[in-house]
Parts: sequence; structure tokens; C-alpha cells
Amino acid sequence: MQFNSLAKSLALAATLLAAFAAPVAAQVKEHTFKVGIGLSDDHPQAQAVRHFAERLQAKSGGKMNAKLFASGALGNDVSMTSALRGGTLEMTIPDSSTLMSLIKPFGVLNLPLTFNTEAEADALLDGPFGQKLLAMLPDKGLIGLGFWENGFRHVTNSRRPINTADDLAGLKLRVIQSPLFLDTFNALGTNATPMPFTELYTAMEQKAVDGQENPPATILASKFYEVQKHLVLSRHMYSAWVLLMSKKTWDGLSADEKKIVQEAAREATVFERKTIRAFSETALGELKKAGMQITELPAAEQAKLRTKLQPVLAKYGKEFGEETTSEMMGELAKARGGK
Repeated sequence: MQFNSLAKSLALAATLLAAFAAPVAAQVKEHTFKVGIGLSDDHPQAQAVRHFAERLQAKSGGKMNAKLFASGALGNDVSMTSALRGGTLEMTIPDSSTLMSLIKPFGVLNLPLTFNTEAEADALLDGPFGQKLLAMLPDKGLIGLGFWENGFRHVTNSRRPINTADDLAGLKLRVIQSPLFLDTFNALGTNATPMPFTELYTAMEQKAVDGQENPPATILASKFYEVQKHLVLSRHMYSAWVLLMSKKTWDGLSADEKKIVQEAAREATVFERKTIRAFSETALGELKKAGMQITELPAAEQAKLRTKLQPVLAKYGKEFGEETTSEMMGELAKARGGK
């Protein structure tokens, strides 16, 4: 009798568990999100997309997945972001500067010589300021799932080593398709040339441009050392990516599916930052081995860059919103401990 009673109790418990689990399972349907990126398949960004896909699968019992399309297979940052807004692509991870044409305040993240460390960037982007920016995206047909690190940007070129601020003058440099980037590099005396990233390697190979500016991870993963001889650690700008989903896709998800996506995105964000920082640490050594000559601007020359860029900082601080710029600087001061 005791055995029968125990069996009945266990059966009842199993039935109750199944009853609670059933609605959750029913709310998770089969989904495969296409994720387009401009970078190569072995870049830390691509590795993080695969990690995101693994976490999605694990959390959804294999029902939800993300499929990576790398190396600009689905377009460049601008065209893929447009495809998300139109609902013809599910996800992409553009540089935050791509979004400033839609939402001006996003531009403040790219103001030159603003960030000192990666830790400051994390504090700002994961805190109230970063979340406020992400909250502006739904009105433009986009959902922001987090900020990923691209890193501090440096200049490469095929013509000469850069040892002073004035050495940049006259170089034809590819820049991101953004007025801020154009004005920044024109102020430094270069011939700034806007161009999609997907066209950059060929342009440098054919000497249509002398060089470009990107973080070490991108320079290495994109094999720019094959067509560029000189790298200067200019740290002129910090660059973040935004993990985006189409609002049309998001609106088609159940509450449980949205929660799974958000949790997987949070875990992928931690993974991405850790991965790209480890990769960046070894990248400079790898670039040297590949034959690149690396120079570093002395503090006095870095100060000259800042002087040259004052008009740009003043202009875009106003354009992106003086209140937004002031709020960001206040948050950065907090992250620095008020120093």
C-alpha cells in the first residue's frame, strides 16, 4: 500500500511539473535568426555570434538558433541595419557610429579622445547612459540587446611611419561613412575617404587609399598587414558595436522567447568582451611578426592631436546634444572615481 501511495504521489508530482512546463514549452517556437556581419568568420565578433547561437539553443531546448553570415555576405553595416528596419534580416552588429544618422545621441560614443580605458567604456555602456541610448532604438525599428567591444582605434598606412601628429597630414585614409569620422580625420590633415568596410582591403591593395583606422583585432583578422606596412598606436577613438535585432522579428516573439534572447545576448556580451580583449593583447605581437612597423605617439604628440580636434569636439558635442554630451562626461567622471 505504501508503495502504491508513493507511486501515486510521484505520478501526481510529474503531472504537475509537466503542467507547469507545458505552457513554457508551448511559448517557445522554432526560430533561426540570420546574423549578418561585415567582419571575417574568425574575428572575435563572429566567435561571439556563435556563442550567442549556442546559448540560444541551450536555453530553448534546441528550438532557437542564430546563423552567422560573415565577411559582408549580406551587405555592409548601413545596408544590413536598413534590412533590419525593413524586417528582411533578423540581426546585425554595426559600429555604433552607423546609428548616429538615425539617432544623433549615439554619436557621442565616437567623440575622439573621450575614453581612457575599456573599464570606463563598460561602466558607461552597461549603466543608465548606455541603456538610455538603447531605449531610443525601437522607434527606428530596431531592438538593442547590448554593446559589444570593438576597441581603441589606431591608424595604419602603406606610405610611412607616423611618429608625430603632423605625420598624418596628406595621407588618404578610409574612414567609416560618417560626418564625424570625416571631420575628425580632415582636421588631422588627412584626405578622409568614406568607404564600406567590405571594399577596404581591395582599395588598400590597389593603392586607391593609403590606409585606414581600426582596432588591432580587426587589423589582424582582416589581414591588413598584407597591404599595410605601418601602424601607429594613436588610440584616437574608442569604438563599440551594438547587438541589434529587427523590431519586426522581436515583436513576433513570445515573452518567453524574448527572455531567452535577452539572456543569451547578455552572456554573449560578456564572452565577446573577454574574447576580443584577449585577442587584442596578442594581436600587436602577431602584427609585428607579420612585418608591420609599429610606432606609438608620445604624450606630447597625443596632446597635439587633442588640440587639432578641439573644433570637432565642440561642433559634434553640440550636434549630438549638449545635454547628452554633458551627461556622458558626468558618467565617465563617476567611472573614474571623480578624478
